[in-house]
Amino acid sequence: MEQIKEILFALTREGLGRKCDSSKCRFNDRFDWNEVIKLAAVQGVLAIAWDGLLRLIEGEVIPIKYLPSKDIKLRWLANIDKIEQSYNRQLKTIEKLATFYSQNGYEMMLLKGYGLSLCYPIPEHRSCGDIDIWLYGRQQEADELLRKTHGVKINEDKHHHTTFIVNGILVENHCNFLNIHSHASNVALEKILKELSEESQNYQHNLNRVTIALPSPNFNALFLLKHMSDHFATSETVLRHLCDWAIFAHKYGKQVDWVHINEIAKRFNLDRFLAISNRICVENLGSDIADFGNISSDDSSLTKRVINEIITPEFNEMQPNGNIAKVILFRARRWWAKRWKQRLVYKESLIAIFFRRLYGYILNPMSIKK
Repeated sequence: MEQIKEILFALTREGLGRKCDSSKCRFNDRFDWNEVIKLAAVQGVLAIAWDGLLRLIEGEVIPIKYLPSKDIKLRWLANIDKIEQSYNRQLKTIEKLATFYSQNGYEMMLLKGYGLSLCYPIPEHRSCGDIDIWLYGRQQEADELLRKTHGVKINEDKHHHTTFIVNGILVENHCNFLNIHSHASNVALEKILKELSEESQNYQHNLNRVTIALPSPNFNALFLLKHMSDHFATSETVLRHLCDWAIFAHKYGKQVDWVHINEIAKRFNLDRFLAISNRICVENLGSDIADFGNISSDDSSLTKRVINEIITPEFNEMQPNGNIAKVILFRARRWWAKRWKQRLVYKESLIAIFFRRLYGYILNPMSIKK
């Protein structure tokens, strides 16, 4: 696995437009390209790794005899074609949504996804899933209008956003940026994000015939950090999250007030995770530390554990389908196994987190299955 991991980092680094250290890339006959592709797909960087492969071939870094076979490359390309099709379908859906909201007097800000893809060398190679939107506090009335005019089914089983399907794509319409019921500190952090979201009105993006707002650099720095840390602590962070972080900082880092962001991170116990993420981006993805305001970690052992957790999670069981008791037991076991990660990124004690989450499940019992 160590060799597969090294090769994936090399491919991803090249795919992001940074040179890899060829001396650390052990391209030989002792690894399986199928395993590299499998890991790249799980980590959300399949198309980016392909771009990296092409750059390494062009630079003659990989000996010809160790290149993937024609059959493997064709299967790889077929999956990339699906990624590109999904990206274009999402783009059309975003335009459709933005047009609907604009015609009815709503301004739409797009979170993550498409906006981040614009930072990549090849935007359509950034894998996209659902669409996250913010309507500046008008989420509830906009949902009702969508329900009345188009008969769209609105699901309300999440604490901080509703969901609905448009063109086969899941849309998350945020009433809050964070789940304020999961952690007490999220209430204060949510207030900061709401204030920073007002800056987005200065970052407009023309999407064919309609204009959408994109997050400001300061908002994105804090929101992406928090989003990535939540994934890390509660489920899993994948390499694509780090690519987003690296590529965002490369394009907008000079516009971010990193001193202020780091102060907020310290206040909410996110500073170590911030510094570790930066170090991984610098050492493994070829980022310039200046992109992150020179904030980096000197804890090599914890950094290594975080990398290993991203690539091969210590707890990798899938949530069972079945009765609520099985789901609750699984959630409890996963929570306990991941307690070291929660200590790394959350301000509250484990006991406080447990009872806060329990309170959240009482408020919205359906959320326990999500």
